[in-house]
Parts: sequence; C-alpha cells; structure tokens
Amino acid sequence: MPTHGPDRRDAGPSLEQILGLIAPGMLDVVVAPRGTGVAVADVVLHDPGEERDDGTWAASGLILLAVGVEVASPEALDVLRGADRAGAAAVVMRRGDRGPRAALVEAAGLGRTALLTRRPGQGWTEVLGRLRTALAHSVTAGAGGTAAGLRLGDLSGLANTVADLVGGAITIEDPQSRVLAYSRLDHEPDPMRRLTILGQEVPRWRVVELRESGFFQRLWSTDGVVRLPADARYAERLAIAVRHGSEVLGSLWAAADGRPLAEDAAAALRTAARAAVPHLSHHQTWGRAATRAREVAVHALLKGDVRAAPEAGVTADRPYAVVVAEAYDRRGAGSGGAHSGQEAGAGAGAGETYGGLGSAADEASEAAGQRVLDVLALQAAAYRPGCVTARSGRLLYVLVPAGDGETDPARPLLATAHSVPRSVVLAGSGPVADGLSGLSASRETAELVVRVLRERAARRPPGEVASAVAAHGEVVPETTVLRLLDRVEPLWGSLSGPVHAMVEHDRAHGSAYGASVAAYLDASCDTGTAARHLHVHPNTLRYRLRRARELFGVDPADPAVRLLADIGLRLAARRPPPAPPLG
Repeated sequence: MPTHGPDRRDAGPSLEQILGLIAPGMLDVVVAPRGTGVAVADVVLHDPGEERDDGTWAASGLILLAVGVEVASPEALDVLRGADRAGAAAVVMRRGDRGPRAALVEAAGLGRTALLTRRPGQGWTEVLGRLRTALAHSVTAGAGGTAAGLRLGDLSGLANTVADLVGGAITIEDPQSRVLAYSRLDHEPDPMRRLTILGQEVPRWRVVELRESGFFQRLWSTDGVVRLPADARYAERLAIAVRHGSEVLGSLWAAADGRPLAEDAAAALRTAARAAVPHLSHHQTWGRAATRAREVAVHALLKGDVRAAPEAGVTADRPYAVVVAEAYDRRGAGSGGAHSGQEAGAGAGAGETYGGLGSAADEASEAAGQRVLDVLALQAAAYRPGCVTARSGRLLYVLVPAGDGETDPARPLLATAHSVPRSVVLAGSGPVADGLSGLSASRETAELVVRVLRERAARRPPGEVASAVAAHGEVVPETTVLRLLDRVEPLWGSLSGPVHAMVEHDRAHGSAYGASVAAYLDASCDTGTAARHLHVHPNTLRYRLRRARELFGVDPADPAVRLLADIGLRLAARRPPPAPPLG
C-alpha cells in the first residue's frame, strides 16, 4: 500500500466545492476513493518526469493536471500511482476516445487520489484557469471575506462592496488601465474620475504622467497600498495591485468621494484586494468568452431566433425597443469630415466609407470608433437595468426594456449620444417590440433610421457634420423611401432606359448630368436653388439639363421620366464611383 501524509480535509475548500464552480461537463470524476470532500490546496500542471525515485516528491492536497497523458495510454497507470504516492488530492488526464482501462480504474479505487478526466474540446489552459478561479473563490468565500455572497465575476457588485468598506469611490481596472467596473456615484466625481468612467479607461496622458513619475512601478512591485496625494486638480487616491501568485490581474483604486478617506481605508483596501482575486481571475478566464457568447446570442435574437433570449440576457415577458448607434471618432477619421457625395447603400457593411465619416481601411479610425462604442455601451449599461448590448463593426445594438405603457423608452438614451466628446454618433431607435418575435422588425427599423441620418450627413459640407439622433416616428417618410428603394433595386438593375443611359455615361466619362438632374429634382425643379447647391451658375445648370434631354431623353418636365429619374439617381448614388484608370 502506498504511504500518505495526513488527510487534509480541513485545510482548504473541498474538491466537490471546486468542481461545482466550473462549467458542467468540463471534467468527469471517474473514481474518488475518499469521496469528493477532500481538501484542495492548489492546482498545478504535472510533469511525471519530476517525480523522484526516493518518494520525497510531495503533492499533498494538489490537483495535478497530467498534460499529455491519456487515460488509455500505458503511462497512465504509472502517473496515477506516482500522484497517489505524493498524496495528491486528484489527478486529471485526457479522456480520449476509448476511456480508462479497467486496470487504471481498479488502481484508483485502491488508492486515495481521485481520478478525473478532461473531456474532448476543453483545453488545458482553460481547465487550469477555471480550476484556479474556483479555488480562489472558494478560499475567499470560506473565509467570509469582503466579497462573500457576491456572484463570482460580479465586478460591479464588488466595486460597490469595496466602496462601502473603504468609504470612497472605487474603480476596478485591468493592468492596461482600462475600467472593468466602478462603484455607484453618490457625489459629483472629480474631473479625472469622470474622464476615466466616460472613456472607460484612464486617459493616455494621465497614464504617461503616472508612469513617468514612477507611480506604476511602485504599484506593480509592492503588495501594499500606494498613496497618490490630493493636489489642486484631483482628490486623494489609494491604489493596490490585485495578484494571483506572481500574476497581476489588475488594480483597485479608491478616491475621496465628497469627504476625506477614512484612516483605516488602506487596511480595508488590502483586504478588498485579496477578495478581488477570484473575481478578476474569473473575468480573465470566463468573462471574455461569456461576453462573446452573449453577443452572438443577442445577434441571433435580433435576427429572429427567439430561442437565444435566455443566453442573451433578455426576459421573455418584457417589452423591448432596439437602438442602433454608429460611431466615428473625429480624432481617428482620416478626412475629418462627412462629405463625399456618395451615400451608403442598402445593407452597407460596417467597413464601408459612409460619406467621409471614416473607413475600416483606416485602422486608427476604426480603433477610435471602437472607443466611442465603449463609451456608448457604458452609457447604455448605466441608463436602465436590463439593457443588453452587442456590437457589429462600427455599430452598437442596444435592447432597451420598456416600462408598462412606455412607447419611447430609448429617448433619454438617444440624447446621451451628443455627450461623447470629439465624435460623431448617429443613433436611431425602433418601435417597442410586441414580444421577442418583434425584435427583428424593431432592429430593422432602427437600422433604417441610422441610414437616414447617414445620408443626411453625407449631404452636409465638410466639417459641419455633428452627432444626430432620431426615433423611428420622426423619419417615417424617409425610412419608407429606403424600404421601397431596397425592394426596387434588384428589378432596376435588370431594366434599361433613358436614366440608365445617363448614369452609365456619367460613370464612363466623369460627366455630371445625373448629379445636375438629381439636384434639380431635390430643389423641386427650382433652377436657382439647385445651382447654388451644386456651386455652379444657373446657366451652367440649364445647359446640363438641356443636354440631358437631348442626349438621353431625360426630361424632368415629363412626370413618368421625372419619377424614374428620381428612383434611378437615388439608386445610383448608393454605389461608389469606379476606380480611376491606371496609367
């Protein structure tokens, strides 16, 4: 019989507790000879080559991840026996297609180390991260720590709990100084806290300032609290790094919130940093994957798959309206304006150029636009409980829950689009959906509203474009025209006639007959107004209109031709001009 150290059932959380906190189906218990109540001290990767022949190697209370070992392999039995001699709480092996051999199961039953298998499709890195997160959470909860009772990964709840403990405003940040969560605002924040929350990250110039002063070096190199004294600009701050072993997970920041920080604030923040470990670890291992899964579910729901509602975080018996926002940051846009003479077409993708507002080909513009979306998503989360967001390129989708009898729940949220500095935000809302099946129609209407705002922006002079918002009821004629043009476009391409000939001539020769006719129709056939819009002399416009009539038969005085010209020229404006010839 193998020899073992003492049974450490009271030395830490049990194997059962830890397995209960990880994703179901990630690991299977094959044999647990002492049950799953055994204490666990840590989770480590196991290299069988490190075992010593004299038996002095010890792994008491450890969960060993036997990377590269399959339960059906010849070495599996030796690995299990070595782990058992070392006193391991459990050993995890890859399950494979055949499952464990009978000899391995029998040996596990005679020993004291539990045998677990990792199911196919689960990576060792993810298994290690989730087990360590569960272990850290169990240790904190078992000790009755600051965050006891909080749902694992509830960073907002953690921030509010720490704020009560410390007596100040709390911000939780990742190692790159991006805001993960912040406590409720009981008082007007100082300018730095306001900038940090709105931007969802510490301003870059402030990061440089703290780095050059040596503050970050002190923060990341000590386990204690680092004090940033108050100055003429900002209130006093305390900060502490949150660590899991040697890994820095992030930091907690406490700021004076309308009153000086308490004398014991530093000690409270140290306690809070220990309690924050499992929550930040959970954020790293689960948070990003969960966010991606939720966004996929939201997009599925918005396309009409009501089965995705639970995973999207949407309550089936609650009405919602859909808001769509399109964001551009003026600092990142290459043109700095929103004027190109081209309008976006039906189904235009997020990577196209919308009237000079920016292009996905411009990486700086795209990254800057994403920062604007960060702010908008943060505003949506703070606007009303139950708001659900998802992104797609430059677009942010928001599902806004409506109260009883509320017909325009998104109006205050739309208004916040104007508050994002140095940006252009085009945002529109659809009607309140009558049940989950109506969310797709609300989304489609909101997208049409944004297209209307985008086309308006494209007609403005460079430098005069500003953020614009609208509810669906405010632009019904324009969205109706877009719907009609979307339906007519496939048919129009299969036809021919005077308008088709004029458009093709303009594309081939760079002439402006179509633009002249379009401006004339938009001005209700007023030559002076149309000429001013085109920045040409009225006689020049009259000449172009006469030539359009002579060359192609496009006569605006003919009602049928006028209707066809209006439709055809609107459709032609959706397509970008051809690339200039090479040479």
